[in-house]
Amino acid sequence: MQIIDGKKIADEIKAEIKEEVSRMLEKGQRAPHLAAILVGHDGGSETYVANKVKSCEQAGFQSTLIRYEDDVTGEELLQRVHQLNNDASIDGFIVQLPLPKHIDEQKIIEAISPDKDVDGFHPANVGRMAIGLPCFVSATPAGIIELLRRYRIDTRGKHCVVLGRSNIVGKPVSLLMAQKATPGDATVTICHSRTANIADITRQADIIIAALGQPEFLTADMVKEGVVVIDVGTTRVPSAETKSGWKLKGDVKFDEVAPKSSYITPVPGGVGPMTIVSLLRNTLQAAKTTVKS
Repeated sequence: MQIIDGKKIADEIKAEIKEEVSRMLEKGQRAPHLAAILVGHDGGSETYVANKVKSCEQAGFQSTLIRYEDDVTGEELLQRVHQLNNDASIDGFIVQLPLPKHIDEQKIIEAISPDKDVDGFHPANVGRMAIGLPCFVSATPAGIIELLRRYRIDTRGKHCVVLGRSNIVGKPVSLLMAQKATPGDATVTICHSRTANIADITRQADIIIAALGQPEFLTADMVKEGVVVIDVGTTRVPSAETKSGWKLKGDVKFDEVAPKSSYITPVPGGVGPMTIVSLLRNTLQAAKTTVKS
């Protein structure tokens, strides 16, 4: 069993990005600039955005954080999105999800220029990804594919079971795993809350990508020997062992499943760091105008 060290790989990629930014500066170009809009004070979102800002600094990027309270109107947010679309000094930007319930998330996502949509959520980028055209791929699926690539995990002809069908992870990663590419070329099954006999399906899997958001859902009796397990789950659960009073749990019961796995990602330290570094990669692409919708 080998643990897939997402932090180590993310640090390597960050160093590669920093070198590229240095070369840009030597040529008289400016550093890539990533902006983030954060609405409210959700704990998970606060942590995630803070990590993005820190990673920008480490990679030599400029970063801008724009804050709004929970009572911001959808119209105000749309106005700011349009401003960022037209700001030539901003290469890419994200609107941190989830948004308050009174705001139409999809309307906000679709207002972002596809050329600055470094989260890869705009329908134009999702559609281009689906048919294998250059685009911004959403950060978590891109990070998963990069982990498989860097650990040289064979996916060709393998049975990949994706647990979850969200627009952010489940759907896009299933498309990427099925594409004629490396990694890719897998036979993909998507399981979700309405799937009958999930354990019968997961036991057939060579690769499992767990993105349900249900702590410790995948147990040892649901996997076969030698399976590759990518755990995308990051649910905060109460814990008396930590100062914060909570700790992160993945969708996989790690202690049970790890001994049966050939490769497995831990939580934290697996997919999470790759998500942020993939966002930096997309922003670098945007700065170099190598991706156009």
